[in-house]
Amino acid sequence: MTEVRTVAAIAIGLSLALLHTAAADAAPKVAVSIKPIHALAAGVMAGAGAPELIVRGRGSEHSYALKPSEARTLTGAQLVVWVGEPLETFLVKPLRSVSKATRVLELLELEGLTLLKPREGGVWEKHGHAAKSGGHGQAHGHAHGADVDGHVWLDPDNARIIVAALVKSLSEIDAANRATYEKNGAALAAKLAALDAELKQQMAAIKNRPYIVFHDAYQYFEQRYGLNAVGSITVHPESKPSARRLTQIRDKLAKSAARCVFSEPQYNAALVGTVIEGSAARVGVLDPLGADLPEGQEAYFTMMRNLARSLTDCLGVGS
Repeated sequence: MTEVRTVAAIAIGLSLALLHTAAADAAPKVAVSIKPIHALAAGVMAGAGAPELIVRGRGSEHSYALKPSEARTLTGAQLVVWVGEPLETFLVKPLRSVSKATRVLELLELEGLTLLKPREGGVWEKHGHAAKSGGHGQAHGHAHGADVDGHVWLDPDNARIIVAALVKSLSEIDAANRATYEKNGAALAAKLAALDAELKQQMAAIKNRPYIVFHDAYQYFEQRYGLNAVGSITVHPESKPSARRLTQIRDKLAKSAARCVFSEPQYNAALVGTVIEGSAARVGVLDPLGADLPEGQEAYFTMMRNLARSLTDCLGVGS
């Protein structure tokens, strides 16, 4: 009798394992370009599958070189999620080669997304640099070029729209898990609203304090919370700024009495030292990608809170 029970238990265990494997095999293969968007996709897919991340570690979306294994991830995916050409030029050519059966979700084409134009020059005035590209829900349905700032995920309201698009796309390619995607999407939307309220309260104390960033990646965050960035050291982070640009930034630092100049973990911080030399400005670090964070659905929320903490630590009262 004991042997019969043992055999039955083993059979049940094997059946459950096979069912789990079948479910895993049935999950759609999803490839996502960068970590913040991957985190949102992971949240939507929780309980149904897990997306693959393309740009890992401290790789920069501006200058990334696709590895053969990553190219295979793209070609094997049922859904590819990327921001778009202004940000991720390294994906433009590979995406032309994916199967016609592969669904490609380009975030800059989403209806209702707030889009901002890139700022001109290295120094800015508050309220004078952030005209929307067509406003809410406009200027969509066509390919965006260099006229759009691609760092759209840094506005939690944009993140909410991205989550809704992920729910829709995943439900269409994997109807069996539609209820899971919809439930996860609703939970994420509520979580994003709570994050937005938290950050609004946290940023209120520093919103008028001037600072300078390494490159112009943060205006969606700045616009959302009324912050006062007055310049960026470089327009293109992969290119060294000219001597003229550095002089402009040093002049802006002096005239604006900016408290902080922020570097980024993906790039050489020596330029920041050059800019602040002889000034009372402090050095901080901002990371728009969460480069050193573990992958997973919490990465977006941790990255956004880290941005807020870095800003308040450097710009806050008593600093």
